[in-house]
Amino acid sequence: MHNELIAILGDQKLTPHFQPIVSLAQKKIMGYEALIRGPYDSPLHSPLNLFAAAERFDLSAKLEFICREITIKRYADLNINEKLFINVSPSLLLQPKFKKGETLRFLKVFGVDPRSVVIELTEHQPTDDYGLMREAVSHYRNMGFEIALDDLGAGYSGLRLWSELLPDYVKIDKHFIQKLDKDPVKLNFVKSILSMATALNCQVIAEGIETADEFKAIEKIGIAYAQGYYFGKPMAAPIEKLDNSLFATSHAGHYEPNLFSLRKASYLARYIKAGSSKTAISEA
Repeated sequence: MHNELIAILGDQKLTPHFQPIVSLAQKKIMGYEALIRGPYDSPLHSPLNLFAAAERFDLSAKLEFICREITIKRYADLNINEKLFINVSPSLLLQPKFKKGETLRFLKVFGVDPRSVVIELTEHQPTDDYGLMREAVSHYRNMGFEIALDDLGAGYSGLRLWSELLPDYVKIDKHFIQKLDKDPVKLNFVKSILSMATALNCQVIAEGIETADEFKAIEKIGIAYAQGYYFGKPMAAPIEKLDNSLFATSHAGHYEPNLFSLRKASYLARYIKAGSSKTAISEA
């Protein structure tokens, strides 16, 4: 397995795939998450096997930088205008082997604007050096990158990282999205995440959407962005436009005749005396 990994890295036998991230309001693709695949005839074709082997043989940093370089090159070759989401392991940011400025160098070489790139922090290991994490994120932001926190709800310290790093995007783990339309516990969890995100000026991306019912559920809640097989699988040659039929069952602009919608306006409307300009914010 070690020899197989060395051969793959040496010859850069890796292929970036791109999965669309969809704006539900605009009903179009706003960006793509880049995902890596090994050779089709290799036991390391799967990204799970590939990155597990790299970690086992202390080659994670080398693998990640190679992935980043070939992904940015392919993104530039495809002349994609939408945002590019690149996965970055937080643990690598804390390693002495981590090379600062490499991502920016790749972007300059291939002519890609840093403002079109989102650094997606994928958490698979415990991370407790929050000071260094904040410093690393600040470093990326100063170069023009946006920040996304991946798999919220699946990691070791997702909420702590969210509050410490204040990312531009937070991606809800697919566990909470699958069968969301049938699970009130998941529904309330996702609503809570959206409420916190709104307070933190953070955009929410729902991952793992596979059915029309899941799509309708997250749209009805008010989530801005979505990703999953329902809209498109990761592909080496990514789809450029969405099939309009995917939105045929959209809830946008429609109201279901449920108990809440049948109530009178007085249920919500209340007269409240206006405060003066001298009113303390705490009182307001």
